[in-house]
Amino acid sequence: MPQPVPSAADSTSNDTLISKAKSHLLQNYKQQPIVLVKGRGTRVWDADGREYLDLIGGVATCALGHCHPELVAAAHAQLDSLWHVSNAFYSQPQIDLAAQLCEWSGFQRAFFCNSGAEANEALLKLARKVMKDRGTPERYEVITFERSFHGRTLATVTATGQPKYHAGFEPLPAGFQHVPYGELDAVRRAIGPATAAILVEPIQGEGGVRLAPAGFLKGLRALCDEKGLLLLVDEIQTGMGRTGIPFGFMRDGIQPDAISMAKALGNGLPIGAMLCREDVGASLSPGSHGSTFGGNLVAAAAANAALKVIRQPGFLDEVTSKGAYFLERLREIQGRLPKGRVVEVRGQGLLVGLEMDREAPQVLGKLREAGVLGNAAGERTVRFAPPFTISREEMDESLAIIERVLIAL
Repeated sequence: MPQPVPSAADSTSNDTLISKAKSHLLQNYKQQPIVLVKGRGTRVWDADGREYLDLIGGVATCALGHCHPELVAAAHAQLDSLWHVSNAFYSQPQIDLAAQLCEWSGFQRAFFCNSGAEANEALLKLARKVMKDRGTPERYEVITFERSFHGRTLATVTATGQPKYHAGFEPLPAGFQHVPYGELDAVRRAIGPATAAILVEPIQGEGGVRLAPAGFLKGLRALCDEKGLLLLVDEIQTGMGRTGIPFGFMRDGIQPDAISMAKALGNGLPIGAMLCREDVGASLSPGSHGSTFGGNLVAAAAANAALKVIRQPGFLDEVTSKGAYFLERLREIQGRLPKGRVVEVRGQGLLVGLEMDREAPQVLGKLREAGVLGNAAGERTVRFAPPFTISREEMDESLAIIERVLIAL
């Protein structure tokens, strides 16, 4: 069970704060019934002083854990210097971040925004603008995939291949087709005279932590080259080393035309990015797209610090090793449980899904009570995305709790 720790004198209880939240916050989230007030590394504490092992990290966002000292120092230094100037002016944190990301990814141009949805909006606008600049304005449609997730704006929720997110917002914008994930033949059949681009996730995180079949992205790259389409890759969860390599597309040895990223980029501070090739980036000329807060100096300073840590020699090898260990141990636990309780253990690096024989929230509630935090990715999949800095001892502690909880279900 989570153990209470001494609370600050002015702390307020979970129940009091949640009651206040229910009076004032829009009730559009299904939040777990605790108020988190403090975090260090892999551990967080709630308003009642209870401690938890945080294996979801802001949904694959706090890749270096909570309050990483190098990131805290970078953000504090920038706060003491300059917070915001808008994109009417240059700023060094943003310039340095663009240079780091382009060097790491193989792209030549970076655009900064505030979230993953905004980064995907930039991808969608880029695709339409490129096709118009090529003299083919009839090409505006984007092929995406069933069970995908690309954001909550009207365009990105339409790109998302999950009807539950569409309900109530019809009529949806035109220009999207959804095909089965991993099926190249289905993609080929969907391509028509109006097709401009294909948008794909290397791993469908919100869709249940579903991995693309080996060679799928390579096949999409070849198909786009053949048909004159753009290949757009959503790296919002898989970018920044989550799978043990810098970006998920690299596993297939390809270079997309553009990618989106966010989440771990700022380790929790809101920042997103669209990276693209020089030739396609030229279509977003001055005035064609923008963001008031995009590339905010404090968020960019934190992102620069995060990249510095993650790009250290051997760091991502450790992510690969930890991910392999975590997956192996979870599969061992699966084998000791009643048959069918865990349907499948899926994942890559430190992005892991447990497909269960029951609704995910039921399992998550028991895990939380025992001191481990995760979240739902689909109706029956429990997702874990622990920080890259998690120790083997913390993994073993978490795994022991997970096994006890799953046995007792």
